[in-house]
Amino acid sequence: MTEPALRIRGAALGFGERRLWSGLDLDVAPGELVAVLGPNGSGKTSLLRAILGLQRLDAGTVEVAGMPARRGRARVGYVPQQRALPADVALRARDLVGFGVSGTRFGLPLPSRRERMAVDRLLARVGATRYADQRVGRLSGGEQQRLRVAQALAGDPRLLLLDEPLLSLDLQHQRGLADLLAAERSRGDVGILVVTHDVNPLLGIVDRVLYLAGGRFRVGAPDEVLRSDVLSDLYGTPVDVIRSHGRLVVVGAPDAGHVHHDHPAEGVS
Repeated sequence: MTEPALRIRGAALGFGERRLWSGLDLDVAPGELVAVLGPNGSGKTSLLRAILGLQRLDAGTVEVAGMPARRGRARVGYVPQQRALPADVALRARDLVGFGVSGTRFGLPLPSRRERMAVDRLLARVGATRYADQRVGRLSGGEQQRLRVAQALAGDPRLLLLDEPLLSLDLQHQRGLADLLAAERSRGDVGILVVTHDVNPLLGIVDRVLYLAGGRFRVGAPDEVLRSDVLSDLYGTPVDVIRSHGRLVVVGAPDAGHVHHDHPAEGVS
């Protein structure tokens, strides 16, 4: 049997009197994409921090590629929430990806031939070759996001974590990023865990959903979890899941930041 990219057993986390979740079991297999959904404050980013070894659990264990989660573990690639780079940053796209290859930051010596070849392969892998020598601050948000994915892949990870990778991207770049993640998923050697505010652009490639809400959770295929009865049970109040033209909208969830009555095109948050 193939070792899971991620294995979580009996995980629990809370802050003070507030429980985020407990008894959480989750495996992510190589070649599988799992979306983590839920309202603000449900512990989605805290879960990523626990996997990265930055947040201590109250109970349970987290393993990445069979090894305990630990800060700096090389088997994890991480794409944090996007922040646009200033237009005047004097870095080329290949320089940014090069930081992931060399493991260093500013003040670099000239890269070796092997490092240059590795950077070129990563740029090609994420479809960024054509703007490899452009300044990163002049690239679009979607183009910058591709470079961050390339950085995260530089260490040949077994698990790829992405925190809200679709934020601030227009529909075209959302589709482009979804296509990129689909390609990584199809390689079959990396498990992918995506925290997202809107699952709609990823619905065609999501294998399973982990939905966190009200100190509880559900795990299953999208059609098993993203249902009115399931989410109503999680929230303890009536919640409607509306399906329209291949998109999903959650209506009635008690977290105001989680419902988009006036903007249904934004989909599931």
